[in-house]
Amino acid sequence: MTWEDFFNKINKEEYMIRLKNFLDKEYSDHVIYPKRENLFKAFELTPMNEVKVVIIGQDPYHEPGQAMGLAFSVPDSCKLPPSLVNIYSEIQQEYNVPLLNIGGDLTYLCKQGVLLINTVFTVREHQPLSHNIKEYKMLSSDIVKTLNELDQPIVFLLWGNNAQQYSKYLTNKNHLVLYATHPSPLGANKGGWFGCNHFIKTNEFLSKNGLKTINWLKN
Repeated sequence: MTWEDFFNKINKEEYMIRLKNFLDKEYSDHVIYPKRENLFKAFELTPMNEVKVVIIGQDPYHEPGQAMGLAFSVPDSCKLPPSLVNIYSEIQQEYNVPLLNIGGDLTYLCKQGVLLINTVFTVREHQPLSHNIKEYKMLSSDIVKTLNELDQPIVFLLWGNNAQQYSKYLTNKNHLVLYATHPSPLGANKGGWFGCNHFIKTNEFLSKNGLKTINWLKN
């Protein structure tokens, strides 16, 4: 199966028809992020048969110029959001390598097999979680269930309560599921993020299963 097969199948579902109608109206009446052509950018950049790591975010950044259809990612021209700063800080700590002048575009990870998805794919400008509707929960559940059925080794990085709600669908013995608090300052500063070693643990699992490891360092 490919992502194209997956979307061709679910697009016939009633919830996807409702979602399309909802988005038609929202994009028509409001400023919505990301741009509609980037709605499913993550699936374009990371083919299903190449998925090695899945990182699940919540909803897109809601300020101008930030959202690009990839969880936690912003264009290199943007100031780094606090969550991404903490992600880079943990990578730096785990590998003991300074990350200097690094931009926020995480496309380099997608091209290595890291699927960066939010559970809610759109948002109104300046209104976080404004599109937190049941149709997106149904879509996200179907995505995670489909990933769970894949036999290839995959690491799921579930950061924070929102992502961890989907752990009930992850039953495949070929996969590794790792948990941590959300990297946002609200979560990370309470403990449970820094020192989680998720990036090293992911690469250890991939290496053990004969797969090329992820270059987290963007160099």
